[in-house]
Amino acid sequence: MDDPALEPPLLRHALRGLARLNRLSATASTLARALRLHIGNDTRPWRVLDVACGGGDVTLDIQRRLQRAKLPVTLHGCDISHTAIGHAQQCANAAGFDEMRYFHCDVLNDSLPGDYDAMICSLFLHHLDQPAVEHVLRSMARQSRLVIVDDLMRSRTIWIGAWLTTRLVTRSPVVHVDGPRSVQGAFTVDEMRSLAARAGLNDVTIRERFVGRMLMEWVRPSG
Repeated sequence: MDDPALEPPLLRHALRGLARLNRLSATASTLARALRLHIGNDTRPWRVLDVACGGGDVTLDIQRRLQRAKLPVTLHGCDISHTAIGHAQQCANAAGFDEMRYFHCDVLNDSLPGDYDAMICSLFLHHLDQPAVEHVLRSMARQSRLVIVDDLMRSRTIWIGAWLTTRLVTRSPVVHVDGPRSVQGAFTVDEMRSLAARAGLNDVTIRERFVGRMLMEWVRPSG
């Protein structure tokens, strides 16, 4: 899925398969719950950016959940793939969320916008090497006051689970390759904590959750 030469039909097929995997692993519900806890009783409107949003299924699902909770939150998404952004915007518009906006951004080379209260990221950092992970985390923390990351953990058991699950859930050959390879490229909790610290995100909280995921949260210190 990282290949910029991947033909749009193959990418869209992969995005649909990944959306099913995201639902199975409760990605959106986990991120929405974390956002709700941080928002608390704050009644002012919040703006949240989903960094490297892919096909936007997680972004859209979170928006639905927060709207049902009657929280004044608007989510946007950015990604390097124009095909993914077009797919995401089409899905959001079809669902009636015209306020949601998806835009192109190469987070390794472009600056993230600075008008968001929180930035979230799911299933992206494992595609990067360590210096790139530090760069992305530093950029997210510089431009917002809350960073939430949901990503894979690396282990042999999780690799086997990814190999089996991707073949049960989707027929996409891209996802069949990408799933196990993603686990190989993922980090352990200790490695992620170290990367965050080197990026300047001290005092992060990281917890393991089911299906081989970790959830990392960072809040900018007051003052």
